[in-house]
Amino acid sequence: MPAESSFPMLGVGAPVAAALAAVAAAWLWAALVRRVLRPYAVARAFARQGIRGPPYRLVGGGNETKEMLAATSGDTLERSSHDFIPRVMPHYQAWTKLYGKVCLTWGGTMPMLCVGSYDMVKRILSDRSGLFRKPDPGPAILALLGMGLVFTDGEDWKRHRRVVHPAFAMDKLKTMASTMAACAAEVIGRWESLAAAAAGQVTVEVGEQFGELTADVIAHTAFGSSYRQGKEVFLAQRELQGLAFAFFSSRRFPGSNWAPTESNLRRWRLERKVRDTLLGIIHERLAAAAAGGGGYGGDLLGLMLEANAAGGDGKAAVMSMDEIVDECKTFFFAGHDTTSHLLTWAMFLLGTHPDWQRRLREEVLRECGGGAITGDALSKLKLTTMVLYETLRLYGAVTLLARRAAADTELCGVRVPRGTMLMIPIAMLHRDEDAWGADAGEFNPLRFKDGVGRAAAHPMALLAFAAGPRSCIGQDFAMMEAKAALALILRRFEFEVAPEYVHAPADFLTLQPMHGLPIVLKLLDP
Repeated sequence: MPAESSFPMLGVGAPVAAALAAVAAAWLWAALVRRVLRPYAVARAFARQGIRGPPYRLVGGGNETKEMLAATSGDTLERSSHDFIPRVMPHYQAWTKLYGKVCLTWGGTMPMLCVGSYDMVKRILSDRSGLFRKPDPGPAILALLGMGLVFTDGEDWKRHRRVVHPAFAMDKLKTMASTMAACAAEVIGRWESLAAAAAGQVTVEVGEQFGELTADVIAHTAFGSSYRQGKEVFLAQRELQGLAFAFFSSRRFPGSNWAPTESNLRRWRLERKVRDTLLGIIHERLAAAAAGGGGYGGDLLGLMLEANAAGGDGKAAVMSMDEIVDECKTFFFAGHDTTSHLLTWAMFLLGTHPDWQRRLREEVLRECGGGAITGDALSKLKLTTMVLYETLRLYGAVTLLARRAAADTELCGVRVPRGTMLMIPIAMLHRDEDAWGADAGEFNPLRFKDGVGRAAAHPMALLAFAAGPRSCIGQDFAMMEAKAALALILRRFEFEVAPEYVHAPADFLTLQPMHGLPIVLKLLDP
């Protein structure tokens, strides 16, 4: 009897076992294709086109990059040198020397094409068809920046830009110049007091102070009377940036984005705090407007809410409140972090080039005098603008741009398969002597005397704000804010880089001095 009853079980078990075997075989085949067959086929296809690179490795493919970065992490530069590539991007430098400006690298099983050709870069960044898309940033970066203009694509990007663009029109920005100057005056007033108490000279670590200054500016210009809540967002985002950098610098395992680790739990709490704070500010504005309180406000948030309420093409509001929150995250982080580093590196360059510092001071006194700083006066600071562009060329906040090929395509004669990541090494391109001339590694603001488009052999050579339709919408805001702060500093101080400064640029998601920037400020006679 037991023997007979076992036959039906065998009859059921055999099909189940066969199905499981089929699933396992399919999974193994898919893994074989993904991890072995396709990468080697892609490498051969690129090699036939003359494009090579470090070989694909099934195991330990990223170790070489980590070893090179670790080997240069303690390097320092002479103050006269602006070539941080061996320190910050040693792997890209090594690969391009061995394989050429356009070479194939690997991120796990993903082919990554290093695009060191300006013609290719122009084709990628000028694309309007959605062929070259922003890569998925992952939850750590989304917690920081949100799914705003920086990461949206296609129709979503067009919808967002229609709402955000009016807030960054030049006529609107000029009205914010006085607010920018007022925030800068508070910081500079504290420096004046410190210097006066120390016989007219004081050393200040300016990097951190510029971070607080630009956070104040964005809190006031973006959130107006709600700027105190805006500062809470700044503090949370600063911690989120540290968590994001730590996440990308550590070893990760599948599912680590969602594991309830201590850092993830902290990130989730901060993300909720940022969202709740921003939603509170937004709902206050909506309630005030609904009660007839005179509109949404004249700050960046108010202008964005006004454009959103107006809708588009006869439709209702263009963006949801969560999307508005994401745009607030984007312009808050981008508006303070990148501008603070622009100011920091400009102070470094002016502090090591006293001749240019003198020329800028003369320009500021001539165009702005000793009175109020206005948007119209700032627009006349031509030499200051040139120095800021040269700062962005040599020390731009973003060293690398990434795009993903959404379909098989041809890029300047090179066949690129779908899914390939296109890595644009901005910092290296900004030092390309073919584009910028033999003095590409030197500080020479006069290269911008005829404008950005004529500063180099290629009209899209400056990529600090990207280029094409996806260029940074806040670039005029950043330039105006930096000019306002520099104008006020130059009117009150001579300065130089302190003897204890160690020149070691580092990429903590954005490029910044690894050990801060101490500056010796010498108070000028009133």
